[in-house]
Amino acid sequence: MLRLVHGMTLPPIGPLRAVGIDDWAIRKGQTYGTLLVDLDRRRPIDLLPDRSSTTVAAWLRRHPGIAVITRDRSSEYARAATMGAPAALQVANRWHLLLNLRQAVERWLGRVHGRLRHLPSLAAEEARRPGQRLRAYRRSQAEIAVGLDSRARRLAAYEDVRRRFQGGETLLAIARQTGLARGTVRKYAQAESFPERATRRPSPSRLDPYLAHLEQRMTEGCENAMELWRELRERGFAGTHRQVHRFVAERRTRPARRTARKWLARTSPPVTDAIPLPSPKQLAWFLTQPVEGRLPHATAAIGRIEQDPEAARFGDLAQRFAVLVRTCCDDDSRPSDPAGELDLWLDAARLSGIPALETFAVGLERDGAAVRTALTTSWSNGQAEGQISRLKMLKRTMYGRAGFPLLRRRVLLAA
Repeated sequence: MLRLVHGMTLPPIGPLRAVGIDDWAIRKGQTYGTLLVDLDRRRPIDLLPDRSSTTVAAWLRRHPGIAVITRDRSSEYARAATMGAPAALQVANRWHLLLNLRQAVERWLGRVHGRLRHLPSLAAEEARRPGQRLRAYRRSQAEIAVGLDSRARRLAAYEDVRRRFQGGETLLAIARQTGLARGTVRKYAQAESFPERATRRPSPSRLDPYLAHLEQRMTEGCENAMELWRELRERGFAGTHRQVHRFVAERRTRPARRTARKWLARTSPPVTDAIPLPSPKQLAWFLTQPVEGRLPHATAAIGRIEQDPEAARFGDLAQRFAVLVRTCCDDDSRPSDPAGELDLWLDAARLSGIPALETFAVGLERDGAAVRTALTTSWSNGQAEGQISRLKMLKRTMYGRAGFPLLRRRVLLAA
């Protein structure tokens, strides 16, 4: 079977006008190849064993006549297109523009998240319906102890990274010495304070439909968890008494009669349902999403962080750029001059005084021709992204054991 596949004639490439370029993982995180797609015929035309500018430029020289090259924001592919097809029109992928924007927002939020956590919640954010949970159920003492140990280890790593970084060591050297990922080292080095783990929004629980009844009964003075559990069973609750005990334990006004003496000193006062600030990743997602599609909790979180002037300025500029990218191909809401709008945005970003935004703007200016073309034409690299997903499927059908020559033939022959 393998001899037959290797002996089959590959389909001819033919004349090319528009080509999409994207990378794919041979071994994720280690080695990568390049996939080239004919955008007119909507099919892959070749696989390359690496993603270096030299290899891609040599392939482009062997196929003259290419007028359009769509690609991601990779500097290697930009260099390859310039060397291999200097007359071709380069188009940056709009999806990657939004991705890079969200990454820039997330990096900045990771640095200032400790400051934003201290901002007061808005009245609209704190409002909740009876029986609505705004936080997860309290964990057991053993789970809390494990969490504190984990926090102590992360705090020690944070202080070590900060000490090394302030001593002049590079991020790469710190990562090698500490064994931490470079992304973690970068986050610790740039953070204004120790980045606490953000509290997630509560996931659905089978106790949720009965929360209003529990709150009403506890307001009436009933703090007997077993009695409340028996009442819920009569109402159809199928969970165990432990779930009710956990709910009641964090809202008691006094210790239970059978509480062991060693736990009396650890009894905490009743908790309030204050909404925690979402993580930097969640906030970055909220800030770059269309305003009309935001959920109420996302709108409330953005309103809360916008009490900080720098966050309000960053959020406004991020939303302006996201709207520009999304509407550039929409005939109904397309700006009259997308390139001019981009220049105005770049000027505002340079004057914002926010390093993360200034760095993002510098990257856009460096890739300015491809970015402007992306905003003024309908070309997209979406076809290459789709063929990458198809290539992954073919890899998995061979259990990841196919060598590059066989995988290349399967991709090209199946097209």
